Amino acid sequence: MKNAQQNTDWQKVSEIELIYKTKVKSTERPCITSSRDAYRVLLDSWDPGKIEFFEQFKVLLLSQSNRVMGIYEVSSGGISGTVVDMRLLFAAALKAAAVGIIITHNHPSGKTSPSEADRNMTRKIREAGKLLDIPLLDHLIVTPETYYSFADEGAL
Repeated sequence: MKNAQQNTDWQKVSEIELIYKTKVKSTERPCITSSRDAYRVLLDSWDPGKIEFFEQFKVLLLSQSNRVMGIYEVSSGGISGTVVDMRLLFAAALKAAAVGIIITHNHPSGKTSPSEADRNMTRKIREAGKLLDIPLLDHLIVTPETYYSFADEGAL
């Protein structure tokens, strides 16, 4: 009886399935060749009623040819900040088999200058990306009118 019990224990374990589904052909996906391209794609994805209201943190998932595979909202927070769980960020990147990422968050204040917390988060994500062979290509701080690019400013 005990052996029969042990033989069915594996059935109590949850199955994990990794799937990335898309309905968009690769050739129809936006191609990112500059921070301006990324900003346009990201701004189109932002809810206009939220961009100046509270902080959100998103990740742009890119293919080998820098085509946008998807945008994942990692977190939503308060007026002056949001918490980023790097495990969720990289879970999305790994699930989509992304080969590069661009992270972004908005500043409801309208100011695009990075804070020390922004710089620290960028460093942590860049280092984690190196370990997973998913390079961080840029970090954009966005507002409805403009953006700050860590890559363009040499801060990456």
